[in-house]
Amino acid sequence: MFENLSERLSQSLKSITGRGRLTEDNIKDTLREVRMALLEADVALPVVREFVAAVKADAVGAEVNKSLTPGQEFLKIVQRQLEAAMGEGNVPLNLATQPPAVLLMAGLQGAGKTTSVAKLAKYLKDREKKKVLVVSADVYRPAAIKQLETLAAEVDVEFFPSSTDQSPVAIAEGAIQHAKKKFIDVVIVDTAGRTAIDDEMMAEIKALHGAIKPIETLFVVDSMTGQDAANTAQAFNEALPLTGVILTKTDGDARGGAALSIRHITGKPIKFLGVGEKTSALEPFHPERVASRILGMGDVLSLIDELEQKVDKEKAAKVAQKVMKEGKFSLEDFREQLVQMRSMGGMMGLMDKLPGMGKVSAQVKDQMDDKVTLRMEAIINSMTPKERQYPDLIKGSRKRRIAAGSGTQVQDVNRLLKQFMQMQKMMKKMKGGGMAKMLRGMGGMGGKLPPGMFPKR
Repeated sequence: MFENLSERLSQSLKSITGRGRLTEDNIKDTLREVRMALLEADVALPVVREFVAAVKADAVGAEVNKSLTPGQEFLKIVQRQLEAAMGEGNVPLNLATQPPAVLLMAGLQGAGKTTSVAKLAKYLKDREKKKVLVVSADVYRPAAIKQLETLAAEVDVEFFPSSTDQSPVAIAEGAIQHAKKKFIDVVIVDTAGRTAIDDEMMAEIKALHGAIKPIETLFVVDSMTGQDAANTAQAFNEALPLTGVILTKTDGDARGGAALSIRHITGKPIKFLGVGEKTSALEPFHPERVASRILGMGDVLSLIDELEQKVDKEKAAKVAQKVMKEGKFSLEDFREQLVQMRSMGGMMGLMDKLPGMGKVSAQVKDQMDDKVTLRMEAIINSMTPKERQYPDLIKGSRKRRIAAGSGTQVQDVNRLLKQFMQMQKMMKKMKGGGMAKMLRGMGGMGGKLPPGMFPKR
């Protein structure tokens, strides 16, 4: 998300020159570039106008801190205004009510509403330790009811059955009564989506909202529809008292216009981002972290949150101990790292959150394609436990067997073994506290990868 915007902004912010003070003159061209970058990112025009005006008002006459360049000073101002445009901070779900807290999900068909119900249920169960019940009030699509039942089983939360011959109000009220008897903390109600906003749909969802009085009414919208996402959210907001927005499919959106427009147009906070297809791919929305990502400064805090949630700490500690003590790192350890990485959204998912990744060349990014890591994993999976422990055993006939078993070529096996040897050398340098020396060495490589790491097939 935000790749295009990030690239344009980082280029334009470099062009500010001058000393001591930001003036209308030395920021004029950069402001024009910022405006164009936002319009290309499909940010709504009123939002662009207000944003550029706010940046200009904040910047003109500002003293440049002696330790910063004018470009860096301007970058700080742009970051501050990006945060203001998207909301001042994370707005968590409000669950402070007599249980069950009822959450109503609204949105158009195809926005990822049913999947978001499951993701949110998993988030509340795993992170907030809540007992969750999900129910589908979509009486138009039997497939939607079945889909939610399947997803509820996958994320291990309770599902309340419903059928197309019931009314949405009766379904939701039945689920809430059941939740009260079972001492369930949260009920998430999925509603019917339409391909477009119509009076019948609005009347139905208004009646449902009036009957169950949810504490949170969340609008689920596809970020790839750009500023249309903000306009649709506004139409729903006029009919329903929305409390927040879940922005889906952000992993496929290179522009990010929706994230920058929604808060301004609706006045409602974005509460979550859908960042992938998996049921664990839901992140709380932090404007300050997203602003940092847009400006190519990474999002280390979100990366730390993800590591906390998804990394098997015991396994990681054992590998780290083995490497630090003995300088040993096996192919099995390497495979474990690849699996952990995939659970966190793959190599590109991690790279997006690291500072300075905007400056990494497209060629390097291509080499970090997740297909490469999947191929590596397949090759290691085709090895015997002994081969993973002692890679020196892998010669001619073994290489042919491993290549056949993983659907790859012998040269792919050779490439993996070569890369593994390079990694092993790096790991040996970490033995006995050589980590700092290794990092210093990498720091001198100017943002390049070690030679031979992740080459393209």
